[in-house]
Amino acid sequence: MGAGWNLQESNAYGIELGSIKERLDRFEQGVEVVVRLLSQEVTDFSGSYFTLTGARCEPKPLQHPHPPLLIGASGRRRTLAIAARWAQKWDGGFNETVGQWREKNDALVGHCERLGREPAEIYRTAHLAWTADADPAQLAEQAAAFTAAGVDQMIFSMRGPYSARAVEPLGEALRKL
Repeated sequence: MGAGWNLQESNAYGIELGSIKERLDRFEQGVEVVVRLLSQEVTDFSGSYFTLTGARCEPKPLQHPHPPLLIGASGRRRTLAIAARWAQKWDGGFNETVGQWREKNDALVGHCERLGREPAEIYRTAHLAWTADADPAQLAEQAAAFTAAGVDQMIFSMRGPYSARAVEPLGEALRKL
């Protein structure tokens, strides 16, 4: 889940993207609404973007109190605060350096501490851009550096042209670490 950013996608679906403040306000309310719907028998909610009266969401998911929420967030003040409050998983997105990821992670940890939440409760993912000419050994080393910094799962985002044959050399480079 995220606050939205893709204007082309929003236009295609007829959804007004809104200002950054509006998106974050709507997102924060939306996450709370989703959690309530998935974990309560009946949900009442009154906010500036959503109003629910006697709303039911059935059948309930098998996971309790609700399925884990993955929130994609990089904004140090608002979105990481939302992730700290609601997420079981945090996707830190693309980072050019481990230092950039650490700065975001430190902000997440700070928000968790202010809320009295254990930061280790949140599973962390991050992305590496995987270009067609990338050296698999170098990608593996980058992933290892992010993992050493605290990322639980690296997502290799393959850029075109897509080739299934490229996966095996990366897997072998990762296996050697």
